[in-house]
Amino acid sequence: MQKTKKFTVSLSALWFVAALLLLSSCYHKKTAKSDALVQYSEQQLDSLSFQSMHHYTNNYNFIVKSDSLILLKQQPEELISGLMTDSLILHRNEHVVVADIRMIPTDSIDSVWVQLASDQHSFGWIHETEMLSRVVPNDPISQFISTFSDVHLLIFLVVISIIAVTYWMRKLMRLRARIVHFRDIDSFYPTLLCLLVASSATLYASIQMFAPDIWRHFYYHPTLNPFSVPDILSVFLLSVWAMLIVSIAAIDDVRHKLPFGEAVQYLSGLVAVCAADYIVFSISTLYYIGYILLAIYFMFAIHRYVEFGRARYACGNCGATLLHKGRCPHCGALND
Repeated sequence: MQKTKKFTVSLSALWFVAALLLLSSCYHKKTAKSDALVQYSEQQLDSLSFQSMHHYTNNYNFIVKSDSLILLKQQPEELISGLMTDSLILHRNEHVVVADIRMIPTDSIDSVWVQLASDQHSFGWIHETEMLSRVVPNDPISQFISTFSDVHLLIFLVVISIIAVTYWMRKLMRLRARIVHFRDIDSFYPTLLCLLVASSATLYASIQMFAPDIWRHFYYHPTLNPFSVPDILSVFLLSVWAMLIVSIAAIDDVRHKLPFGEAVQYLSGLVAVCAADYIVFSISTLYYIGYILLAIYFMFAIHRYVEFGRARYACGNCGATLLHKGRCPHCGALND
């Protein structure tokens, strides 16, 4: 009787599943209309064509980054014809949106005019070339890229970095303090971080040289997702995430292996070396010698760690790792 009951329950379950499958198979999802069948207007086609070349279009948001942005209140044709016109002045950090884009082939300065709007009542026209030099996309990643692409800032950072690296290297070497590549600790994370920074800087410069359109599109439509971008950008974003993870691991390892004061000195030196790596490889790659320098740097960094940074011994008294034989810095025991 019990077996018959179990069989009945199982048969009912099978009938239930079969009914669900039958009902679901009867459901017909309406096929989405293909983009190829959609009829676009001439204005929409022009907008799509402009976006594919310039990477922005109507309703794109910018922020004014210069001290001021002067817009033409009247139509561009009036200015070209020599008529009297008025101007509208926008100031730094004001938000603007692209309201319209117009091509004027008769303009000898710039055939592309862009109409910007700061609010419902403030509209004005400006040449695209002038606009792009004075605005930045309304996205923190784009703003970061714009800031560190500024020539004057780069020169300032190069000078400051050279001074900082020289100062810290001399100070740390004089104090015989721990420093990556020279008097390293028993951790591969700092060396790996330096190699990642050098590789990322080389890749960053390579993208700008060999795939400028991909980088330009990324500038206007940034993302931190490495799986939604072209392959070369995907590798670059993965290296950025790897730098973040390895940085956390390096800080944690240094904190456990060195006293607080020595750890601060070591991390300061590590930041200086990473800054030097970024500057050297991002600039040298633009002249094609960065690839050779990167290969040499990889061999140098790995050789220095294997020969001088990796712990080869352990203290016979406390078990602490030692880079060389002698007195243990932890317990004071002499290891021969």
